[in-house]
Amino acid sequence: MKHPNIYLIGLTGGIACGKSTVLAMLAALGARTIDADRVTHKVQQPGTPVYEQIVAAFGPKILVSPKGMIDRRKLGAIVFNDPARLQQLERIVHPAVRAEIARFLEDLGRAGGYGTRLRPIDRPVGVIDAIKLLESGWAEQCDQIWVVTCPPEQQIERLISTRGMSEAEARQRVAAQAPQESRVRRASVVIDNGGSQTATRTQVEAAWQSVITAIHRP
Repeated sequence: MKHPNIYLIGLTGGIACGKSTVLAMLAALGARTIDADRVTHKVQQPGTPVYEQIVAAFGPKILVSPKGMIDRRKLGAIVFNDPARLQQLERIVHPAVRAEIARFLEDLGRAGGYGTRLRPIDRPVGVIDAIKLLESGWAEQCDQIWVVTCPPEQQIERLISTRGMSEAEARQRVAAQAPQESRVRRASVVIDNGGSQTATRTQVEAAWQSVITAIHRP
């Protein structure tokens, strides 16, 4: 069910396609944003219930140091090789992430309209950035689904250069995800992030203007 007081955009796309870049552009335009991956980091901090459950399920070998942070690469090496273990991890993490996003939406729903550098907005625009937006059920609450794409080889190059993965690791991560075409089929807006940032920004601003028009439509 859609939120009556919020215009909600669901932002998704494959790993290293550039969702964070588009999210930052939307925030600059005036959207209120939440990044599910950052929320996931937050709920997995040492001392949280999620942290304790993950360590109990996967063992202390996934930690950077005893009682220290979870090493996401070590944990990823386990779950991306084993769908059952990935589902086990998601059952631990997803409820806590959903609760954080629900709080974000509740707070946003109480907010009034606000201005941007392009045009005042009568009701707040929220953006949920989630790689599993479609699978998690959040899409049904969204007014638009935005999908960020780029060529698979570019995804692999970015994973190698920005996250220090080997080529084999990068290809495994890309292959483990749903194909881009499955997301594009559900998209209201497709942002091609395979070119320059200027080209991406032009697409984002054009799509943003359509959102503002929809909000102000009688």
